[in-house]
Amino acid sequence: MGATTAGVVFIGSLLLALAAVHVPLGDYMHRVYSSTKHWRVERALYRTMGVDPGAEQAWGAYARSVLAFSLVSVLVLYGLQRLQSHLLLSLGMKDVPDHVAWNTAVSFVTNTNWQSYSGESTMGHLVQMSGLAVQNFVSAAVGMAVAMAFVRGLARRRTGNLGNFWVDLTRGVLRILLPIAVVAAVVLVAGGVVQNFADPHTVGTLAGHPQTITGGPVASQEAIKELGTNGGGFYNANSAHPFENPTAWTNWIEIFLLVVIASALPRTFGRMVGQKRQGYAIAAVMGVLAVLSICATTAAQVAHHGTVPQAVGAASEGTETRFGIVGSAMFATATTLTSTGAVDSFHDSYTSLGGGMAMLNMMLGEVAPGGVGSGLYGMLILAIITVFVAGLMVGRTPEYLGKKIGAREMKLASLYFLVTPALVLVGTAVAMAFPGPRSSMLNGGPHGFSEVLYAFTSASNNNGSAFAGLTVNTPFYDVALGLAMLLGRFLPIVVVLALAGSLARQTPVPVSAGTLPTHRPQFVGMVAGVTLVLVALTFFPALALGPLAEGIR
Repeated sequence: MGATTAGVVFIGSLLLALAAVHVPLGDYMHRVYSSTKHWRVERALYRTMGVDPGAEQAWGAYARSVLAFSLVSVLVLYGLQRLQSHLLLSLGMKDVPDHVAWNTAVSFVTNTNWQSYSGESTMGHLVQMSGLAVQNFVSAAVGMAVAMAFVRGLARRRTGNLGNFWVDLTRGVLRILLPIAVVAAVVLVAGGVVQNFADPHTVGTLAGHPQTITGGPVASQEAIKELGTNGGGFYNANSAHPFENPTAWTNWIEIFLLVVIASALPRTFGRMVGQKRQGYAIAAVMGVLAVLSICATTAAQVAHHGTVPQAVGAASEGTETRFGIVGSAMFATATTLTSTGAVDSFHDSYTSLGGGMAMLNMMLGEVAPGGVGSGLYGMLILAIITVFVAGLMVGRTPEYLGKKIGAREMKLASLYFLVTPALVLVGTAVAMAFPGPRSSMLNGGPHGFSEVLYAFTSASNNNGSAFAGLTVNTPFYDVALGLAMLLGRFLPIVVVLALAGSLARQTPVPVSAGTLPTHRPQFVGMVAGVTLVLVALTFFPALALGPLAEGIR
């Protein structure tokens, strides 16, 4: 089988698998978040937390619960790192420096999982498992909970209640993330991913050959991190390391895990609002953007100009020979279209346009299909902006799912969209303005600028991947990127919940002849177009200074 045919089979089989689980997984998640019954273990947790599972929360109480839980999570994870040398299973690791501990705590709690350090040489097993891996679960569950609250805001009428955050959080972990992660971990172990508690410095024998038995709960962490669309690997090379991602078919499994929940959530949305076709429309927008990105990224790597790429038939620098150009490009697309950050090849070595596409994917807001939960509510806000634009064209008050999109709703939707670009552009400008941060760039010129732009794009969008040429393990970048991750996660969440509360209190507007149909191909194309235009207008000058300038040199 030729490389082109293998690439087509790889991508085609992946899309077919996602299509096959879209309905059953989406329906299952609808039952999870709509059920009035609580499992026994869930009731025990509610009693421990002092939570009344039957009490619903208005948007303000829901937001305060999210922020309080996340604050405690940051403090606990920071404390674990700072006290690491006194804990069990520390493997002799020293306490993590304060600025690195701050950056890491914020990173994992915000579902970013950016790592400015080498995991296997900095963190012991207990911190990896009890700190980082736990946040892989709960930070993803927070995003899913917020998405469900927003969908309830669209579905409900004349009420201020959006559900109970603690119930949504608990169910997301116990009923969705944990079961799938357990199965995925077993599959990855069968594929050769290491799962043990050996000291990474212990030399032993595997398959009759003396070598380092690099240990740690790698398989379970790998399943968790991919499923929760988190970056942050046990090894610094992440999914390019053969102990994390040994073969082409484990690469396929990991990409599938990156997108499976996020791609099924539109079905959950359609079920919860009582209109399945609305869910299909949102899924179609995600699919259109994803396919465009896959094609553009693959083309940039396979058919890029330059003497060496043309001589060998593709730009293979920085890609894994185990996966090939297409498998590596597909992983890069999936990881940047979702808020993942895991990598199986090095984006800094991609072609200028290939690396630019990875940045553009994140600049879109990671909505195709996006992060677990965050991709859905990001896409729904883009749909709201689209109906507003369409309403201006025909001179009618815009409506979405029977809810009027007035001045308050548009102000909140606009704030959501503007937060991340402001963080990216201001952060990049500050870093480029001072000699200290500039000295962290491995390269000068447009590529060096791209390294900084990529870092702040990744942090602000809670992605976690990086152009490896930038040295970020410095006090400036640890603090600055930590702030970008913190604000990029929680400011949009507060805005989303405020918008959900505003929509939930409305009285539905009956459908009329002037109502814009939001389930037809026309609307799908409009949302995709609005998304691309908004991003182009916002980020084109920065991209022109970085990857575009490099590409035409």
